[in-house]
Formats: sequence, C-alpha cells, structure tokens
Amino acid sequence: MIENIKSFEPVHIFECGQCFRWNKEIDGSYIGVFKNNVIKVEKKENNVIFKGICEKDIKEICIDYFSLNENYEKIKQELSKIDDNLKTSIKFGDGIRILHQDLWETIISFIISANNNIPRIKKIIERISEKYGKKIVFENKEYYTFPTPEELSKASVEDLRNIGLGFRDVRVYETTRKIYNGEVNLENLEKEKNIEKIEETLLSLPGIGPKVADCIMLFSLKKYQVFPIDVWVRRVISELYFDNKEQKPQKIKEFARNYYGNKAGLAQQYLFYWRREL
Repeated sequence: MIENIKSFEPVHIFECGQCFRWNKEIDGSYIGVFKNNVIKVEKKENNVIFKGICEKDIKEICIDYFSLNENYEKIKQELSKIDDNLKTSIKFGDGIRILHQDLWETIISFIISANNNIPRIKKIIERISEKYGKKIVFENKEYYTFPTPEELSKASVEDLRNIGLGFRDVRVYETTRKIYNGEVNLENLEKEKNIEKIEETLLSLPGIGPKVADCIMLFSLKKYQVFPIDVWVRRVISELYFDNKEQKPQKIKEFARNYYGNKAGLAQQYLFYWRREL
C-alpha cells in the first residue's frame, strides 16, 4: 500500500487511451499485465493498494510504472493557468498519470491501434500474448505476458493474420523482424535524448506514422512535449481554438507546441479524456 497518493484515479489512468492490458474487475479494482508482472490496483480513499506477482520489488516497480515520483499537483497547477478549457479538463481527469510503459510492447500495441477501436485492440493483444507470451497464474486466473521480440519472431504473417490483425499483420511481422535482428536497438532508443532522432528511428519501422510515433514517445519514453493527434484531439482543438474549423495535424502541432510548451502531451491527455467522455 502507498498512502496519501495525490493525482491517482485508476479509471482516469486506465481508461484514457494510453494502455490496453488493464481490465476493470467486478469489485472496481483493475488488473493489468506489463513486462513480467501481473498487478492488481485498488484505491481506497487516498491510499492505493498494489498486489500481484512481480519480477522485482512491487513498490519499486509501481513507483516507476505509474510515475509516482512525478509531481502531478505542480504539473496541473502550471497547465491550469494556460486557459479555462485546460483547467476544466484537468478537473475532469484529475487522476490521470502517464504510465512508463515498455517500449517494445508500446511499439507493437500502437501499430495494432491504427484505424482500430480499443475493445478490438485489447482482444488482439490478448490473443498475441496467449499464443506467444508466458503464462502467469494470479488469484487462480491465467494471465499472459506480452511476447518478447524473440518470442513474437516465431509468428508468420499468416499466424498474425489468423489472430485478427488484418492489414497490420505484415507491419507487425516486419517491425518485429527489424527489432529482433538488431536493425533498431531499443536500449539505444531509450537512452537517446534528441527527440528528432527518436522520431526518425520510430518512423523507419513499418506501421509507424507521426501519430503512432508520438504515442510511443509519450506513453513509453515520457516525452511530454509531443502531441499525438487522433480524430478526437483534432476535433477538440479545432472546436476550442479554431472556431470549429478543422485544422491539419501540422497546424495543430505547431499550435500545441507554442501554446502548451514542453507539457503539450500532458495537456493532450486531459483534453482528450475530457471531450471523449462527455
């Protein structure tokens, strides 16, 4: 248990579109799988209880994964001063935190997310994990880790098609091969400070365009200055700041960079969750 956690609401964190392997239980808790961990998260008043099967100390793992060393109270105060739209959206999604997700899993998950809906994305990722990942039993239920590049490299294009990836099958297959063969080194990518170089590397992988690259940089590499643009974000920015005149992604990116500064990605999450849930 971690006591008196501020800015932490499981429903805000797990339902804001940043992750696909967390599911709500009947008792209101959430159970998720990441790396070699299965963790149950339950909030009681201002305390958060973490239970599960972990490869290391559960508290250390959760502090890193949930970005618990980030001062979200300060972040929200700074963003709230920008304008009333952001202030309102922050109140609505007060408990959002950007997760520190595994880079490899985030890459494949967001390639799968292209032109897809969240329930279907979750099912596809679950099927991939069941077929190629490792089984973990927690509270008498079976869970499966997301396969490593080596494990997923055993899947043919046909195998991936049979899992239900559709047109994404070749993209997932080719990207897996590039990473498994060492053409793209994920450890080096995690250490890279230059955001343009990171983006260039990500865009070299099949199935990754600008929006998916931004999602990967925000949700795994914690590059808070990037601003992923999907249908919802395009709609909300056009509505709030451009008199309902739809803008091109590049125009929105320039606006976000100038208006929200180095926390544009955080602003995006609050605005996205607010408008989508209304």
